[in-house]
Amino acid sequence: MTPYREILRLHSQGISQRNIALSCTCSRNTVSKIIQRAEELGIAWPLEIELTDGELRQRLFAESTQISSRKYPDYEYIHKEMAKSGVTLSLLWNEYCEQCRSSQEIPLMYSQFCHHYQQYTLKSNATMRIQRKPGEQIEVDWAGQTASIIDRDTGEIVTLYVFVGVLSYSQYAYVEAFPSQDQESWITAHIHMYQAFGGSTRILIPDNLKTGVVKATRHEPVINKVYHEMAEHYNTAVIPARVRKPKDKPNVEGSVGVVSTWVLAALRNLQCFSAAELNRAIREKLEILNVKPFQKKEGSRRSVFMAEEKPYLLALPATPYEMAVWKTATVQFNYHLSVEKMHYSVPYEYIKHRVNVRMTRAVVEVFYQNIRICSHPRLHGKPGQYSTVEAHMPENHKRFIQWNGQRFISWAEQVGPYTSSTVRAILSSHKVEQQGYRSCMALLKLADKHGVSRLEAACARALSYTPRPNFQSIKTILTTGQDRLQDPSIADETSATSSSESHGFVRGADYYGRS
Repeated sequence: MTPYREILRLHSQGISQRNIALSCTCSRNTVSKIIQRAEELGIAWPLEIELTDGELRQRLFAESTQISSRKYPDYEYIHKEMAKSGVTLSLLWNEYCEQCRSSQEIPLMYSQFCHHYQQYTLKSNATMRIQRKPGEQIEVDWAGQTASIIDRDTGEIVTLYVFVGVLSYSQYAYVEAFPSQDQESWITAHIHMYQAFGGSTRILIPDNLKTGVVKATRHEPVINKVYHEMAEHYNTAVIPARVRKPKDKPNVEGSVGVVSTWVLAALRNLQCFSAAELNRAIREKLEILNVKPFQKKEGSRRSVFMAEEKPYLLALPATPYEMAVWKTATVQFNYHLSVEKMHYSVPYEYIKHRVNVRMTRAVVEVFYQNIRICSHPRLHGKPGQYSTVEAHMPENHKRFIQWNGQRFISWAEQVGPYTSSTVRAILSSHKVEQQGYRSCMALLKLADKHGVSRLEAACARALSYTPRPNFQSIKTILTTGQDRLQDPSIADETSATSSSESHGFVRGADYYGRS
């Protein structure tokens, strides 16, 4: 900007216009024009102390600052259009000129059009440094550059993906390589990162990848359920970066480049045969990077982390987060649901309801409308196994399942020895004891219908026919009333005694003695 005040000050001291132009680094015509204009308006040195060069210019050349009659374009619209593929300033200028002709207005020349757009971009791209608080947030992302290992068996090159986590305040970094970018690797990387830092932060800033964010929206992004559960376990809040807004997580974006140079590029000639071996080498290089002094401020990432940030990290929970998988299933008519070919019982009231199933390595939990309704130890091994809780059954099913072989025998012993022998015979007559449960249950119903005394008598009569009676024979005895008849062996003895008495010597001994 032209130094108007300085020109008038030097002119008041009698310095020539040529020397003023040399001192103020402007043309002699400019110096002459300013001095002439000041004399016309009666402006002379000394000037008011608070008067600035801009205000002085307004006084000297007020008419030249009038607004141009030309129509200025909407540079906000121009900037949005420039982001589209194939759109150039030349194309937009031609469209702008056509609009001006249609509205009978005067457009800017192409040079002025480009100049004003350049000034707009300088203002719109202005950046602001945000002072972060220690222990406030962690930024995480996958590095663009990958690492590799050699398969011992085939000799093939296997690609590994590099996870990077950075504390925003101290720039302290964590790096680990994984065989894939799936959800298990993503969650495992966070668990290891928190353990390495020795604490968690209040905010976690990831990118909009599917393992972290299900749906990326401007105002209310939908966080992945497992990722949200992990964040709750570590008492942190997930705030994803906006789509295509890398400045929302500038520290991790910058650290990715640093890690690519000082860690991955430094290991480019190292041959590793396992992920564990590569990660050991990465940790060694990462330690060197974290203790490397800053270029523009004192200390290093590690020194700032230990002295200023680590005391403000949130304490870790007693146990690390256990990776969980969520699935949906429908409760079947047998009040069980099938997950990964295993069957788990659910309270029978939820038959045909759709539920959410959370599976960890050791536990299976079932949720209905975000309320946990039951849990089971997770089944492993042969598919088709059942885990059934008696409390989940209807009442009539409970009564059936509560009976077993020993309970049937105990009940029969209370009825009588013949019934006990019959129950033991029925249970032992089958290859599998459970096959005789229905017959024993049917005996219970016979006792309810005919009474325990008749059942005992029927069992006694059946055992007199065979040592292995069945339910059908006992039912037939009770139906025909054979249990009420006298025992055949006792009847024979009675009939023999009565026969001998009816055919005895009725005349007496005195008659035959002739006395």
